[in-house]
Amino acid sequence: MQKKIVLLAAILLAFPVFSQENLDEVKVTKKRKGLQKSFTVTANTTLVTSKELLKAACCNLAESFETNPSIDVNFSDALTGTKQIKMLGLTSPYLMITEENVPSVRGASQAYGLSFTPGTWVESIQITKGAGSVVNGYESISGQINTELIKPINDIPFFLNAYGSTDSRFELNTHFNTQLSQKWSSSLFVHGNTRVSKMDQNNDGFMDNPLAKQINVMNRYQYYDAENGLVSFINFRYMNDKKQAGEVGFDPDTDRGTTNRWGSEINTQRLDLATKVGYVFKDMPFQSIGFQNAFTLHDQNSYYGLNVYDIKQSSFYSNLIFNSIINNTKHKFATGINFAYDNYNEFVGLTDYGRVDNSVGAFFEYTYDNDDNFSLVLGGRVDNHNRLGTFVTPRLHLRYNPWEKSVIRFSAGRGKRAANIFAENQSLFASSRTLSILDTDGKIYGLNPEIAWNYGLSFNQKFQLFGRNGDAGFDLYRTDFQNQTVVDVMQSPQQVLFYNLKGKSYATSLQIEFNYELANRFSLRSAYKYYDIQTQYLSGVYQRPLQAKHRFFGNLEYETGRSESGSQWRFDATYNWLGKQQLPVTTSNPAQDRLPDFSPSYNLINAQVTHVFSSNFEVYVGGENIGNYKQSKAILGAETPFGSAFDASIVYAPIFGQMYYAGLRFKIK
Repeated sequence: MQKKIVLLAAILLAFPVFSQENLDEVKVTKKRKGLQKSFTVTANTTLVTSKELLKAACCNLAESFETNPSIDVNFSDALTGTKQIKMLGLTSPYLMITEENVPSVRGASQAYGLSFTPGTWVESIQITKGAGSVVNGYESISGQINTELIKPINDIPFFLNAYGSTDSRFELNTHFNTQLSQKWSSSLFVHGNTRVSKMDQNNDGFMDNPLAKQINVMNRYQYYDAENGLVSFINFRYMNDKKQAGEVGFDPDTDRGTTNRWGSEINTQRLDLATKVGYVFKDMPFQSIGFQNAFTLHDQNSYYGLNVYDIKQSSFYSNLIFNSIINNTKHKFATGINFAYDNYNEFVGLTDYGRVDNSVGAFFEYTYDNDDNFSLVLGGRVDNHNRLGTFVTPRLHLRYNPWEKSVIRFSAGRGKRAANIFAENQSLFASSRTLSILDTDGKIYGLNPEIAWNYGLSFNQKFQLFGRNGDAGFDLYRTDFQNQTVVDVMQSPQQVLFYNLKGKSYATSLQIEFNYELANRFSLRSAYKYYDIQTQYLSGVYQRPLQAKHRFFGNLEYETGRSESGSQWRFDATYNWLGKQQLPVTTSNPAQDRLPDFSPSYNLINAQVTHVFSSNFEVYVGGENIGNYKQSKAILGAETPFGSAFDASIVYAPIFGQMYYAGLRFKIK
């Protein structure tokens, strides 16, 4: 019975990325690290725990990676305040982003979807570098980020989080949890945030951050019957998000659709319904079946100056998974089928780009683990897509422990995806560029699907130095594109071109990490990252714009011991150095609106102090960009926003400058 309960909890509750092997990682420890790396899981996966999410002002999922060296966080433009993430040097469309292993941030939600999941809802985040599992689909190229939400069966009766910052952003999160019966539990999550003041610290006439309002509600039900091997989830969610950006004096009631003042509004409503059912066969705890279904309605109405962009996406996703063994538990497999349907109603101005995508696929994934020093995951899937055709996706992950407290990993895999060129590049609407699609023979906006191979090698070693624990290692990844939708901003500052790759495009990523316990409860986390990312454009081969070739990351964490009353102090500081970045071509602009070929390098420092009064109450204060570094010219042509040189999409550094915040957390257990 105990094995059955463990299997339910580890496999069916969360449908993990590598469900065949995560059982090896169930441990009870006195002090958990915020970032956890396993030496027995086959894939190169980092677990971000809820403890790590408390170390920074992670108000939503996009802001949950500030203290993680594997993920790069940047602003997407100078107007909307939206943060985008990159892994292995590639932007989020090349990542598979899932919520409890159901695809979540994709299609219409690519630009702003990470801001639609509040940080307090998150139980943990699994970050997998390189090709992901075939169980979760064919789209993953550079990796997968899977978010696990708080489970009703484990939640506390009440939680309150209040937050306010000097950029006039205020936020409130409340969780209510109820045990409905012996087997049913329910949680109600309510999130609201707003930004109420117009602020222009760089005096360019434009708001540094948008006015904003968001209401986000989720009702979550869990059924848990360990005796009969059955578990299920039902999620209902509704979100309404509104943003207003642009000139400080912009008034939507009088200025929308005119050239009086430049402004933008982005209004999004989203409805989600998801169900998950899992069953463990009696007397066979190694065998289980899971069934996932999700329906999403995403409706965005927006304009950027005179550029109107509306997109509505209706999606359905279904995944049936069967897990079992071959002869013994050293040989496991997962197999199943999934179906995806997307109906896009998309308008760029008056041009209708609506389409319907659907696919059906079958997968098989074999896992071997000798319970000692070697494991592999070999998977493949066959999919039929109405636009991508019929194709095969292979994936391989290997793990080997050559000696004590060390691990070597290798991965290889192929990914294929349809680029949603407008939804993924909405920041370009905040410019006077004309958007042109050069190819017409493909089935997605006239373009062909993106296809890439990803290969990775990593090594990690734990050690003791001067009686203190530490670990060090590296990972090296290479992504080679067979075809790519090139977003060309290197031809002219007055246009952006979309076309199929005409030559080579690749991304090479090297990360070297060193982590060490400097003293009792005082830890250092550091990483150096090197990116060689080049693409063949019509005008030549360039580094990928707005991507630093060299980066350095450092994090210091200290916490005091807990007193008898449970009080404690926690201190956290994060340092980032970003090297120069290739900038888009601006040579034909007027002299005052030209940028150099490369941006300057710069430093960023974030810090937070938390005082825990008891297990029920704590307060925190912190600051971001404490050094007050700001991009010198964030918006080109700001003086004439309807002129040919206007461009708010070239952002390589912070716009706002220093930002300080404070908040509190209150629990009833």
